[in-house]
Amino acid sequence: MTNFKITSALNPAQWSSFVYEHPNGNVFQTPEMYKVYKNTKNYEPIFLAVINDKNEILGTLLAVIQKDYSGFLGNFTARSIIFGGPLIKDNDQNILDLILKEYNNIIKRKAIYSQFRNMWEWGELKDIFIKNGFEYEEHLNIIIDLNNSEKEIFENISKSRRKHILKGSKNGFNFSEGDYDSIDKFYILLQKSYKRIGLPIPSLQYFYNLINEFGDKCRILSLENDDGTVIVSGLGLIYKEEYLAFYIGRTDDKEILRKNPIDYYNWKRLQWAKENGIKRFNWFGAGKPNIKSGVRDYKETFGGKIENQGRFEKVHKPFLMKIGKTGLKVWQKLK
Repeated sequence: MTNFKITSALNPAQWSSFVYEHPNGNVFQTPEMYKVYKNTKNYEPIFLAVINDKNEILGTLLAVIQKDYSGFLGNFTARSIIFGGPLIKDNDQNILDLILKEYNNIIKRKAIYSQFRNMWEWGELKDIFIKNGFEYEEHLNIIIDLNNSEKEIFENISKSRRKHILKGSKNGFNFSEGDYDSIDKFYILLQKSYKRIGLPIPSLQYFYNLINEFGDKCRILSLENDDGTVIVSGLGLIYKEEYLAFYIGRTDDKEILRKNPIDYYNWKRLQWAKENGIKRFNWFGAGKPNIKSGVRDYKETFGGKIENQGRFEKVHKPFLMKIGKTGLKVWQKLK
């Protein structure tokens, strides 16, 4: 009989290899992302791995506890987010059950709630999450296949969107790859976007950490006006030939927005990804299927396949959850 052991420490090279070789391996479950979380203020990584008596990895889980404030107030906003995890070898139900049980024991003292933001469909394994107290809800994503020719990719975009792209291409915009010095300009636009939708924004430090850990696998792509002003800027992560459209910020200037910079920018991102050997463009979220979403409607116009990857959520501290939601509404009004 094989013996299992749960640990919170792995050889980084072994961990990295396990994630890369796993069919669902993704950037959010890597040791580099652990370092990003560890070095970001008000973020706390939680890492678990299951190994056997041969020291082989059978499963890993990387979560991050996010807080909007330091100190006592942070407890009212502490939530644990798991992007693209856990990763379980051969989809072993027993290993998944074991790692979720251990995670529950740890996180119930640290976070108000947990949310697994899936990057694939779990199928029958959903029952293991439900057994461990997690509720499932449908959540969509859109993936664009970049194995097609550039012409085919463009033709898969809706006719009206193609028209906007062509209009945008005639307005003197300049698309460019950013460098380390582009982070501040990107962050200024991101702040404007998050203020507009009324949500807390990650710290600037977080984005510097992403660049520091992932190097050229973390790219800032920007669109400049003819006077050199950055009007659209996005940060994407590249892993296993996939471009993940992680964050994007834009100008609030209505006159500029009427010139179709967003449409043109997103087409240029697709072109850039195709030219750089990337096989999949991941929009990273398209909302719930039963709730109308302007963001999803927009992303759908660029073609691609809709996937119902779903999410799992569990509330660990119901009273604080209620207070936290009230506090968020107050914060949004104040902002």
